[in-house]
Amino acid sequence: MTTLWAEQALIGKGWQNNVRVEINQIGRIEYIEADAKPAGHRVKVILPAPANLHSHGFQRAVAGLTERRSHISRDNFWTWRVLIYKFLGQLQPEDIQAITAYAQMEMLESGFASVAEFHYVHQQPGGVHYQNIAELSERVIAAAGETGIGLTLLPVFYQYSGCGKQQLQPEQLRFGNSLDSYSRLFEQASLAIADLSADSQIGLAVHSMRAVDPEGMNVVRSIAPQSVFHIHVAEQVKEVDEIESHYGVRPVEWLLENLDVNEKWCLVHATHMTEQETLNLSKTGAVAGLCPITESNLGDGVFNGQSYLRWDGKFGIGTDSNIRISLCEELRMLEYSQRLKHKARAVLSKSGMSTGRSLFDAITLGGSQALMRNSGSLQAGMFADILVLDTDCVDLVDRVDDDILDCFIFAGNNDMVSEVWSAGRQVIKEGQHIHHSEITQRYLATIKQLNLSL
Repeated sequence: MTTLWAEQALIGKGWQNNVRVEINQIGRIEYIEADAKPAGHRVKVILPAPANLHSHGFQRAVAGLTERRSHISRDNFWTWRVLIYKFLGQLQPEDIQAITAYAQMEMLESGFASVAEFHYVHQQPGGVHYQNIAELSERVIAAAGETGIGLTLLPVFYQYSGCGKQQLQPEQLRFGNSLDSYSRLFEQASLAIADLSADSQIGLAVHSMRAVDPEGMNVVRSIAPQSVFHIHVAEQVKEVDEIESHYGVRPVEWLLENLDVNEKWCLVHATHMTEQETLNLSKTGAVAGLCPITESNLGDGVFNGQSYLRWDGKFGIGTDSNIRISLCEELRMLEYSQRLKHKARAVLSKSGMSTGRSLFDAITLGGSQALMRNSGSLQAGMFADILVLDTDCVDLVDRVDDDILDCFIFAGNNDMVSEVWSAGRQVIKEGQHIHHSEITQRYLATIKQLNLSL
């Protein structure tokens, strides 16, 4: 049994003082008590550590390298995608493992305890299967074994280049699978992830409505109907127009009318929705997977957050392209984008509440639901996903209760993160990962031998 004691803690009952947390050998909170005498490992402030619900780990290596203006009239997501394809073509399995491990380490150092890896790279360059069909999925799993992050692996089904069963482009062949090969890949990855700690698991994902037809979505969903199901949707206006032209309705509208979208679903981005789509999605219990830094970097647009929260829609946060991995900055960007859109302040806060607390409560619950992870709150029986803040940081000195969250999110940075525990495993100490040096050295060795001239 491991004992933590905190002067202040945000637990299931809200903010409490002098909180003792007992963590059992399988990483769950055995017992939690307020107004307890100091004991065990003593800290100042603990919070539930959120889940990162959407990541493409390998993209971390090109952070900052896609910012040059091309020769076309307007750069956008689609021109950025060409650069990602160019980079991806050279990656070997060991490269993907090293880059993914580094990204996971940064996630932990920023305050996340777990991640859903939306993993869509499966084949060798040219589209040939590896001898082990789940080779690259197993590299993601191996990275999680190194970092200790709680992993929900989402092997992604990818069929087509666009609506109407368009053939995959040469640079997309590493993504493609038939329904049969995807089933075999999922089975093998399921066996491999069983070697990780008990809080890691596997779920289902299809890339998008452009890349998978309705039959494919239904077949994939049937492979593991009790698992979570993630999909990119309505990220770009061009994508919405393509779906509407092919299906006759907008993408979110089509999904809600034709499939059983429920609490196991995570609709990643969902940036471009009408008011009616926003209302209808909020009623399903599904989670909107928001990635504000990536969505801003790619010029995707601004999520319809004000309406979605008014109707009690659920959402969580992801780091997506991993151009900048920071829990507090993702939340800051989310709220600031809403302020710019609506020309108002505290847009995503509930009446009478701090904005930081409103955001944090929403993403801890939404993230755990999207991963189907028994976390999101510090309560007995849940995984001990714990975030410890450094209250010696200037902007946290003498702060209490919700002011702590407001200062962390709106005035803070990753330096405020002192410790992180993932299912009872302490992976961050004094602001750094316990294997920071080794993971960083391997990452640096990897990028030095890659061609990063995009």
